[in-house]
Amino acid sequence: MADEDDVMDGEGGASSQKGGKGLVLPGLLKWVAIGIGGLILVVTIVVITFHIMGGSQTNTSSVPMQEEYVQSREVLDWYTSLGSIRTKTSDPTPASVVVDVVFGYKKEDKATSTEITQRTVELKDFLRRFFTQKSKSELKPGDEENLKIEIRNAINDSILSTSKIKDVRFMQLDVIEQ
Repeated sequence: MADEDDVMDGEGGASSQKGGKGLVLPGLLKWVAIGIGGLILVVTIVVITFHIMGGSQTNTSSVPMQEEYVQSREVLDWYTSLGSIRTKTSDPTPASVVVDVVFGYKKEDKATSTEITQRTVELKDFLRRFFTQKSKSELKPGDEENLKIEIRNAINDSILSTSKIKDVRFMQLDVIEQ
C-alpha cells in the first residue's frame, strides 16, 4: 500500500524526483568549476614562485667563452711502429736512454702514415742522434713537453716533406745512470 501511495502521489512524488535529478547537474558543474579554478590558482602560484626564486635563469648559465678557453682536442691516428731506441747521453759519464716514441697525425691521413713508414730509418736515426746530444739534466720528467715540441718541429722541418705530424708522445723514456 505504501508503494501505491508513492506512485499515486503524482504531484508530490513527481516534483520531488525531478527536483533531485535537477539539482545534481548544477551541483556537479559547481564542483568541477571550483576544481578547475583551484588548479589554475595553484599553477599560477607555482609559476610565479618559480620565477621569483630564479629557476629560469638561462641567461646566467650560458656564459660566452673565448676560443682560447674552449679546447676541443683533435682525435689523431698514431704511428707506433718505430719501436724502442737505445742510446747514451752526452754527459762525461753517459747515462743509457731507452725511448719509445709514437707520432700523432690527422685521422684518416694515409699520406702521412705512408711517408712516416717510408722514412722509418731516417726517423730512428734522427731520434737516436737527438737523444745522444742531450744530457741527463735535459731529460728530466719535467722537461718532457719541451722535448716533444722540439722533436715534432725538427721532424716536420727536416724529415717529412709532404705531410706533418701533429703530436709526439713517449710510450717509454728511461734514463738509466751508470
